Amino acid sequence: MDINDWIQLIYQAAALIMQTAGIWMILKKCGVKGWHALIPGDRYYRLGIVGGRETDGMIALYADIARIGAQWAFTNVEKTDEYYIVYLMVALIILMIALVYEIRVLLGVLRTFRMKWYWIIPWIFVPWLPAWLMGFNNRFQPVDLGVYDEDELLAGKAPAEIASADSSDSRSGLNIHVRSRSVRQHFSRRYLLKDVNVSIPRGSLVLLLGGSGAGKTTLINAVIGYEKADATITLDGKDVYKNYSEMKYRIGFVPQQDLLRLNDSVMNTLYDAAKLRLPKNVKAKEREEKVNDVIETLGLAGRQNGLVAKKSGGQKKRISIGMELISDPDLFILDEPDSGLDGVIARELFEKLRGIADRGKIVIAITHTPDRVADLFDQVIVLARDSGRCGRLAFSGTPQEAMEFFERDSMEKIVMAVNRTSEGGEGRADEFIARFAELKAERGKA
Repeated sequence: MDINDWIQLIYQAAALIMQTAGIWMILKKCGVKGWHALIPGDRYYRLGIVGGRETDGMIALYADIARIGAQWAFTNVEKTDEYYIVYLMVALIILMIALVYEIRVLLGVLRTFRMKWYWIIPWIFVPWLPAWLMGFNNRFQPVDLGVYDEDELLAGKAPAEIASADSSDSRSGLNIHVRSRSVRQHFSRRYLLKDVNVSIPRGSLVLLLGGSGAGKTTLINAVIGYEKADATITLDGKDVYKNYSEMKYRIGFVPQQDLLRLNDSVMNTLYDAAKLRLPKNVKAKEREEKVNDVIETLGLAGRQNGLVAKKSGGQKKRISIGMELISDPDLFILDEPDSGLDGVIARELFEKLRGIADRGKIVIAITHTPDRVADLFDQVIVLARDSGRCGRLAFSGTPQEAMEFFERDSMEKIVMAVNRTSEGGEGRADEFIARFAELKAERGKA
């Protein structure tokens, strides 16, 4: 090697070190451990997270690993090899894929640091320069993070070691036994729910309570079979998962977002729902009776011929409920049905739900303003995130029992008791999860 080769080698080594150090500091500024910068490919995944482009970062990770393999294979293939051109084309395609997604990732990072898009040009040709500047110059700070902190990224990967008491209740109604609900997240498994065992008798209006990330929506999706868990869900003794083709017609679900055709009448909306939700062998007269029954139950009589678009927020929510209620489900689940409604309208809506439950149905509702309607509920289920950031059962019982158990005088204060301190809560989730497990175990022995 002559002097020019040595100079070039030293420059490349110095540039690589400065680029790695810069990325290390960029990740640290964004709340991610800097050592990820040392791992080829993984650095782009982490940068993708801080830039709000996690999927692009994961593709860039795989492409970067494939590029290293392609480059190694290509350098070990003789030009006289009959497949040389094929190897060359494959290596170029992988290189282009890696470059495209690395650019997408880096554009996300630039956005996070509120830097102009044209900084991508020096990052492509002299990557150490912008990496070093963004990492070590205090003028450049992340202001639009697309990342949770490192603690959040590890959420659910190691649930807290808290004993749970299984429920053996097999009475009629809804019996929920969720052993775990987990997802594969790239190279690891992440737990969203663990050890949730609840029994709900018919005729119950149930409040599902918990802070953000506690697993309320995950539990609902598991119960209705939309996202199955490692669980046994039975309705009147019949397994929901094993008999899903039949049981799905016995379950109604109203999402937070109203899915309505605004330029149609209320009556036509409910008739169309009846055609979709009811078996084909149901006669027209019976279908009409069911539609009229729903209109009467939800207090829509006299308003059924008007356009949906002209209805108030509370009336639109009733129409959404009616579309599911038309099939007369045994289990009815609603995600924030009172969202955007004032206190009087919300109270009136929950009174309608109370009436549906009193007809022998099971109604489960999520609401972020529970105290204005707490007296209408028979049961409250409290989910909480343990210290491992996994959703767990912290309580199940009557609202009065819940306030006695948590020693709080309102539902909202109960949520604050189990919420993390970073969310303004008391951070006592593990304590209450363990206490309730002990309480259930004692009841089981009695």
